[in-house]
Amino acid sequence: MRAAVVGCGAVGARVARQLLAMSTVDEVLLSDTEVERAETVVRALGDSARVVESDPHELPLVDVVVLATPAQTQLQWARNAVRRGVCVVSLTDAIEDVQLLLGLSDEARAAGVSVVVGAGFCPGLSCVLARFAADRFDSVDEIHVAKFGTGGPACARQHHRALSGAALDWREQAWIRRRGGSGRELLWFPEPVAARDCYRAALADALLLVPSFPDATRITSRMSATRRDRLTARFPMLRPPHPEGRFGAVRVELRGRREGMHEVAVVGVSERTAVGAAAVAATAAAWTINGRFPAGAAGLAALVEPRAFLADLMDRGIRVYSFDGQPRREV
Repeated sequence: MRAAVVGCGAVGARVARQLLAMSTVDEVLLSDTEVERAETVVRALGDSARVVESDPHELPLVDVVVLATPAQTQLQWARNAVRRGVCVVSLTDAIEDVQLLLGLSDEARAAGVSVVVGAGFCPGLSCVLARFAADRFDSVDEIHVAKFGTGGPACARQHHRALSGAALDWREQAWIRRRGGSGRELLWFPEPVAARDCYRAALADALLLVPSFPDATRITSRMSATRRDRLTARFPMLRPPHPEGRFGAVRVELRGRREGMHEVAVVGVSERTAVGAAAVAATAAAWTINGRFPAGAAGLAALVEPRAFLADLMDRGIRVYSFDGQPRREV
């Protein structure tokens, strides 16, 4: 089988490498607006990888295409893939992109293909963790997601924009817009990240979680930020982002009822953000190739059997922890 990866940055290059490690993938085709960057990745991957045109209208016939491009560049690729009967895995974390890609659901069902939306670190892994933790409850009342860290430069720029955008909170069966950079909360992530101040931001997690938890009264998302991040969020980035983000973390807190009692569960992951995002996307692509997702467009919370998906992530080196006074491996 063949796969295509669009975007050869810090995350896309790792997705391509992980796909080639699968016995079911014979060839990976790479596309990037910077051809030299794609060629560099191909030379590192060997004979089973090659560069193709960076034009959505020239998408080759493959079994799945993974979109690891910056925000606001994925819709045309996804639409052309669906029209050609090709499954899509998108790593976007931008609200507008997520809304547009979810809008392809009817077209994807008609074509008999799946479009996996937000299959990165957060959203993506956060959606799987929420689905996993929800199995402990009889009913889930609240879900609160938080993240720390960024992947490559495109992720860092989106992180910067998100802090100045309007946050979307789900509260009492309605969407509420909140000012980005507000709602400071000190949250604990798995080591070595530990405690970080987190704030509201234009994050897409709630959009992808609400369809799977329609009865929840509150679903929110926050991101870690410093005082300087908040002060400069409404201006261009003061310095170029690092070529690759360092250690990141995601944290998901659920509140609900079990056997008539109120309970709280917190699960999280700490990992280099680019590595974690690539592992989630590559695993989602593998499940897509194996026909384990239904036709249509949705986030991972609505698609996966969480324990099996997390077991596959463990095989790629990802570890999940629950908070009960001290970190503990959960899966």
